[in-house]
Amino acid sequence: MSNRRRPALVNIYRSEFLRSRAWFARRDRWFRDQTARGIPLECAACGQPADKHHLELHHLDYTGMSSTNGRWLALEAHEDLMPLHPYCHDLLHRLIDRDPVLSGNRTRRDATHVALQRLRPKLQPADGSTP
Repeated sequence: MSNRRRPALVNIYRSEFLRSRAWFARRDRWFRDQTARGIPLECAACGQPADKHHLELHHLDYTGMSSTNGRWLALEAHEDLMPLHPYCHDLLHRLIDRDPVLSGNRTRRDATHVALQRLRPKLQPADGSTP
């Protein structure tokens, strides 16, 4: 199994699931739960604060999503979703896609955490200030 992204034309996840009502409802619930818990919204890669309109959710695991008779279900565990700016999300996927160890020899969860360890020093200011 590979962690590499497939082109959208052959990737039902990107072409259908991420456009489904189930996903938008799950996404809204994730952001609502974070806010209700008092957890500040920030990008997991660059650490910059943002609101739900400026963040995407990265899946650490796909076990919560399924389709039955053409109807999508989005039952991902709360901790299986991670907020990222679109730019940071794209960088994360590029790194996973291009690294043979991350794309093929680790779980998606492990690949994400290793990729984030590599990206954070490049995206976050060394002094901890906001760029």
